[in-house]
Amino acid sequence: MRRALVFGGSGQIGRSLLQRLHEAGWRVDAVSRMPHGDQPGVHWLRGDLERVDALPARVDAIFSCGPLDRFARWYAATAVDAPRVVAFGSTSIEAKHASADSGERDLARRLRAGEDGVFAAAAARGARATLLRPTLVYGAGRDATLTRIAALARRWHRFPLPRGACGLRQPVHVEDLAAAAQAACDAPVTHDRAYALPGGETLPYREMVARVLAALEPPPRLLELPPPLFAALLAVARATGAARGFGAAALDRLREDLVFDPVPARSDFGYAPRGFQPTAAMFDAE
Repeated sequence: MRRALVFGGSGQIGRSLLQRLHEAGWRVDAVSRMPHGDQPGVHWLRGDLERVDALPARVDAIFSCGPLDRFARWYAATAVDAPRVVAFGSTSIEAKHASADSGERDLARRLRAGEDGVFAAAAARGARATLLRPTLVYGAGRDATLTRIAALARRWHRFPLPRGACGLRQPVHVEDLAAAAQAACDAPVTHDRAYALPGGETLPYREMVARVLAALEPPPRLLELPPPLFAALLAVARATGAARGFGAAALDRLREDLVFDPVPARSDFGYAPRGFQPTAAMFDAE
């Protein structure tokens, strides 16, 4: 029986990954800051990437579904022996590296440093690493974008967008990401490589939001506003905290295409994500 160590096991991707590994016959040690009762095939360890007690000395694979930069630091220092490492980063490594927002540029820098750190640490110990870069994650009610849009739309019974919010997006479901991590782990061709993991459908931002609203009950209205009016409304929302983290750079990106190539992942480990057909339950916070 193979054994895995999973960081971020209680997160939105991690929960799906634990289920898949259990069904595939893995024995799993999962790390969480919160206490959890053991489940069939899953033993929970209390801790985080700063400190975890009672880590196994050796596992067949380490999966990281949490912050990449923190995982890279832990992995560089750990004594846990594992021939295989699969870690999630983000396509923000490319989408935000030249952002006008210094915080976004710093995020891209930390993602790059995290990837470089994981690859370097794996090479130093004779392990093989694969990095996975999701696009816009949804499906478990815990993401910071589509679930947030759904929550605000439910509260306001409408959701505003500026006219021209037609930049292309590729939302990706958490279960497809979990399947990708499991498949990549067993594909030698993925060793020492990074892959973009977009969703199975490319659609304009406006259409993506419209499908989210249509999935809710009752469906909130989509309001398309002239850009100056939207900017004024956004300023009010920022002042009240409703648009926290949505800065000028994020507003500009509504008109930009953020499109990534799924072909390498499809060719190397059979990545086959679903199209974007949301349901209300996908935006219900757990």
